[in-house]
Amino acid sequence: MSDIIKLKPEEFPKPLLEIPQPPRTLYMRGKMPPSQYVYLAVVGSRKYTSYGRDICEKLIEGLKGYPIVIVSGLALGIDSIAHRAALKASLLTISFPGSGLDYSVLHPQSNINLAKDIVEKGGCLISELDPKWKATLYSFPQRNRLMAGIAKAVLIIEAEEKSGTLITARMALDYNRDVLAVPGSAFSSNSRGTNTLIRQGATPVTTSEEVLEALGFTIEKPFLDEKEKYADCSKEEKRIIELLREPIERDELIRLLDTDTSTANALLSIMEIKELIKEEMGEIHKI
Repeated sequence: MSDIIKLKPEEFPKPLLEIPQPPRTLYMRGKMPPSQYVYLAVVGSRKYTSYGRDICEKLIEGLKGYPIVIVSGLALGIDSIAHRAALKASLLTISFPGSGLDYSVLHPQSNINLAKDIVEKGGCLISELDPKWKATLYSFPQRNRLMAGIAKAVLIIEAEEKSGTLITARMALDYNRDVLAVPGSAFSSNSRGTNTLIRQGATPVTTSEEVLEALGFTIEKPFLDEKEKYADCSKEEKRIIELLREPIERDELIRLLDTDTSTANALLSIMEIKELIKEEMGEIHKI
């Protein structure tokens, strides 16, 4: 227990001091992330589906390289998947277990190795409970407010209509945090909660880019040389790229293509949507 420290009030994460019921005490095992990092809480069903697991891993994988901390509760299910996905993506992750931090009582016991990995990889475990405090039914909603409170946004992966996950979402709304939700099948009970949240105003997300935008990051497109950029183009699209060594007026380009106008215009429209070309001042340029 010697590596568990009791934080001084001035060491508390500032967002936790802003919530209606701020913690009076905080214990920590590990290291607090740098202050400039952005916190994303990721929560979901303990009884997850393969869809929930896959989308959770994919969304977090796409955050690699950004100063983002993944926050979750160490529980079985989506919480554990989120922590592991963060570690795999070399992201910092912190956990708020529903128990004290001593390994003799840490809940769930099956995730002790995961908890140790979180600490060893530069993250931390945080609890307001005494280090030897065993998990109780009320300690989970209690810790959920800390997860919602520390985060800039809360991402809900899967949730049934009545679940603890939705408690975290409601707390996030009360604390003026953004709530993001992954839409799911209308036939899946695990998606009823998330679909309801979206209907009530939560932001639907299906890609890492959408999560990054919600967190306030500007997404820069990776540099691709021409060979890579146009590798997936059709034969007709590559023909247009070859002709656009210099900007050309639309009518002249269509004449050079030697095809009917409607077909050429449809092709050019598709290429504009794909951000391969753009039209400015009556001339078409390749991007």
